[in-house]
Amino acid sequence: MKVLLFFIVAFLSIGVYATDFNVKDFGAVGDGKTDCTEAFQKALDAAAPSFGTVFADGGNYLFKGHLNVPNGVTLKGTFDGALSHNGIRDKGFPLPTEGGTCFLVTENEGVEEGPAFITLNTSSTLKGVVIYYPNQKPDKIPVPYPWSIAMRGKNPNVFQVELLNSYNGIDATQNERHIVRDVTGQPLRRGIFADAIYDIGRWENIHFNPWFSMTDPLWNWQLENGEAFIIGRSDWHYLTNCFCYGYKVGYKFIMSKTGACNAQLLGIGADGCNKSVLVEACNSIGLMFVNAELVAMFGKDPVMLEIGENCKDGVIMFQNSAFWGPCKTNVIQKAGSLTLQGCNFAEWDFKGEGNSSINVLGGDTIIDACRFQQKKNVLNIEKARGVIFTGNMVAKEDSIKGAENTIFKESNNIFSYK
Repeated sequence: MKVLLFFIVAFLSIGVYATDFNVKDFGAVGDGKTDCTEAFQKALDAAAPSFGTVFADGGNYLFKGHLNVPNGVTLKGTFDGALSHNGIRDKGFPLPTEGGTCFLVTENEGVEEGPAFITLNTSSTLKGVVIYYPNQKPDKIPVPYPWSIAMRGKNPNVFQVELLNSYNGIDATQNERHIVRDVTGQPLRRGIFADAIYDIGRWENIHFNPWFSMTDPLWNWQLENGEAFIIGRSDWHYLTNCFCYGYKVGYKFIMSKTGACNAQLLGIGADGCNKSVLVEACNSIGLMFVNAELVAMFGKDPVMLEIGENCKDGVIMFQNSAFWGPCKTNVIQKAGSLTLQGCNFAEWDFKGEGNSSINVLGGDTIIDACRFQQKKNVLNIEKARGVIFTGNMVAKEDSIKGAENTIFKESNNIFSYK
């Protein structure tokens, strides 16, 4: 009797709690030709009652529509690590995967406004896939598409996903406590955008690099229009080990309808950008950058850090960070409160026009224990509430201009250290 009861309970448990589904059991075919939208959605809906996992085996799955991942459901491909198809542009642009899971997206070609390809909801997850737009040409101006992924509800998750050539990557707005981790690729217009976040959002190990194309006119278009990381209102946002290359703006902080952000950024990089960091707005709690690597080198008047004139109450703090690259200037501050501590300024005034490394045009500034390697002008003050310049290593004497334009405190600096 006990054995019989055991098997009855086990059978019922399997029936009620079975959580694994395979899209091929619902008619999906990974041949790159068959529209799999309906089959995938049927599998996702079947997994919803048990908060199950839907598996997509290796293959190139074509989608002429979009998907909605129900609460608590996981859509999982074959990849378990960060993805890289940086050799695709050298191979005649074949379909990107051989044995792995790739989603080929065609819906809303030429239309930026529209539903995201995949919408994640409360506690739902997308993991282990490549998202690829086969009609996006590597040697043409990019064609608009809606967001590849939208994150909604509470605790949606994106892990190990490659946005190989998305026009708009991840819409991480209108949710709480989302996690985006181990995401790679070359989003062409926008990489990832957060706004209306009232509980902490987390971006970890996101790496946007030009693996799809560095061919004009697409490449020049991206340098003139692309924005990698954009944050509007967020009540704490955590960024760790994130990187981008080849964008007009690497990290952009804006004022949205819901407000501005406060955030901490650790180990971030922005290489080959026109503006590595652009702060149009942040709140008085502030932005905290630690161990940042900022390189500005493309476009007109490249600059590593620009703080806009509307950032009046914003507080921006950099520690132990490096500013380098063939730029016009390292910092332009028009408003707000800026602290630079223990930073290394290696290159600026690339054309020899007499530009200073740091330009204070408004707000207040603390520059402490920083190193300025070039024998060029270091600090230009045009208008400010006050500037403290202390304990710095400076290669050029008489490199501070406009100190009479504000309250200026200077002490313990070493000039001509080289």
